[in-house]
Amino acid sequence: MMDRFLARQPIFHADKRVFAYEILSRFGPENYFRAEAKTAQHTTAMDELFLMGIQRMTQGLPAFLNCTREFLLGDYLALLPKEAIVGEVLETVKPEEDVLAACHRIRDLGYRLALDDYEDRLEMRPFLDVADFVKVDFMLTGSDERARLVKKFRNWGIPLIAEKVETEEEFKSGVEMGFEYFQGYFFCRPQMVSRKAVPANSAMYLRLLQATHQPDTDLAEIAELMKQETSLSYRLLRYLNSPAFPLVADIHSIPQAVALLGERLLKKWIALVCVAGIGEGKPPELVKIPLLRARFCELLGEKAGMAREANDLFLLGLLSMMDALLEKPMTEILEDLPVNREIKEALNGQPGRLRQVFEVALDYDAGNWEKLAVSAVALGVKEYAIPELHLKAIEWADEVLSETPAAVNQ
Repeated sequence: MMDRFLARQPIFHADKRVFAYEILSRFGPENYFRAEAKTAQHTTAMDELFLMGIQRMTQGLPAFLNCTREFLLGDYLALLPKEAIVGEVLETVKPEEDVLAACHRIRDLGYRLALDDYEDRLEMRPFLDVADFVKVDFMLTGSDERARLVKKFRNWGIPLIAEKVETEEEFKSGVEMGFEYFQGYFFCRPQMVSRKAVPANSAMYLRLLQATHQPDTDLAEIAELMKQETSLSYRLLRYLNSPAFPLVADIHSIPQAVALLGERLLKKWIALVCVAGIGEGKPPELVKIPLLRARFCELLGEKAGMAREANDLFLLGLLSMMDALLEKPMTEILEDLPVNREIKEALNGQPGRLRQVFEVALDYDAGNWEKLAVSAVALGVKEYAIPELHLKAIEWADEVLSETPAAVNQ
């Protein structure tokens, strides 16, 4: 079970569409493949593992998979479908003769390779003959060096991936320089902008979130708010007629939906619509992340015996990305949205039961495996159970968004 600890980080096109995902594994790729003979049974087992894990995590987009020296020498990349994989040669691997020979073999089979954290030193340049992508660490390079590398690799015909891009300013600078792909947390953080009002439709969504999370939910107030947003009813009905909600009958009206749902599902229903509405005009991945995290927190809570707190955990996950969606500091958002004290404390990093769930979700998302071992124990959840919960959350978020085209850029 331990070999299925897989997290992911998106790699974006310059227009912020997702190009691929880097797969973060628990122990590194070498631990998926032992020194056993490559029998048909062994090959089939490995293919099943990766197809079940990677394909579910990337929805058909390429998966960048870290490659150590031993991984390359063992030709293990050839066990995976070439259209689904990009081998990422780690910066610790040296371009020795046997390593370069292995790289040439795998590329002759139609696989693609990327160079991780590339530094333009003479000893590393033999790798450029086998590189389909080069990743440049923005934290380790200055602006002049980045511009020089763009010019050099444009002549080589090798696209550059800017990694560890932490701010919108760095992202824009990279686009202007000519970087083609980007990886980092720039899309998850709000831009530093002057104080501005929340757009009217987003303010309406926040009011709906507020109304649904009062101690005594007022359905009449909720219905009145919904009437003020013309597209809201349509979106709600689309959600409810999707497979994401296991209802026994088709939904044809808002009153019918409210009657069938009950308070708990009503709150989740409106929360989903609010996040999708607030996220219009944002990169689709930015809308997906809070949905994924909300469902992940909910599933983790259920596994930890916190089913009664499931709705709070779902809202916690949604709100954790609201600063990036609204481009406002989280403190200001929480002032305008009187959710319960435990959720606010969890978002602000204060200890508590909800924060314990949130810590597990954050550690897994980031691939912080050492921290995960500690946070999982604190929550009382077995580590081996977490990867499947994460995959279920990914599939659920994709299912919800696939049924709601208005929630993402078209």
